Amino acid sequence: MDTETTVFSINAEEKGRIALPDAIFSIKPNKNVLYDVVRMYLANRRQGTSSTKGRSEVRGGGRKPFRQKHTGRARAGTIRSPLHRGGGVVFGPKPRDYSFKVPKKVKRLAIRSAFSLKRQEDALKVIENIDFDVPKTKKLYKILETLQLKDKKVLLLIDRYSKNLFLSARNISQLKISLAKDSNAYDILWAEILLLTKDSVDILKETFATEGRRERREEGRGKERIKDKG
Repeated sequence: MDTETTVFSINAEEKGRIALPDAIFSIKPNKNVLYDVVRMYLANRRQGTSSTKGRSEVRGGGRKPFRQKHTGRARAGTIRSPLHRGGGVVFGPKPRDYSFKVPKKVKRLAIRSAFSLKRQEDALKVIENIDFDVPKTKKLYKILETLQLKDKKVLLLIDRYSKNLFLSARNISQLKISLAKDSNAYDILWAEILLLTKDSVDILKETFATEGRRERREEGRGKERIKDKG
């Protein structure tokens, strides 16, 4: 049976209840999967443009700096050795691609784990649908203040694109807005409070709940096979 939660208006008034799909909001969070997916998001954001020069790439050092013997100094063949100032760098970074991929099912499991974690932490709130006729940052900021979310990092998931809403949120540094179908584990974990519109819950159900139920059925069949073998 799905878990229910309160739906609030933008004025923080209770407007009824809504069911949150258990396949998304009531699974046991898989922290290993969350770690792998967050690491992937962070790695894929790296530019990988750091670069240093080795001893064969730095300029100069074409002759022996001083004679081999009788100077009291350690022998040296070039002033561009890593031991000298201005010399090459040992094992320094070179431009590279840090990105990697995880399977689609792993991504989906991470998203559902993140949603369930937020519900367990009581860091999830559902509001009625929100849209503006014209961009109005002050109005959106006032709504967050009314919902007691002014000083918190908030991820607002909406069901459809609203240009005026996105423009209103541009100058609010602690607020991110995303389409529910484009949810990702990194943004969900980044937020202190997950704010869902009423219609976005239906989008999440269509997008992620079916796969969650399928995995549960497969897990149940696997346990039955193990019992039969035993």
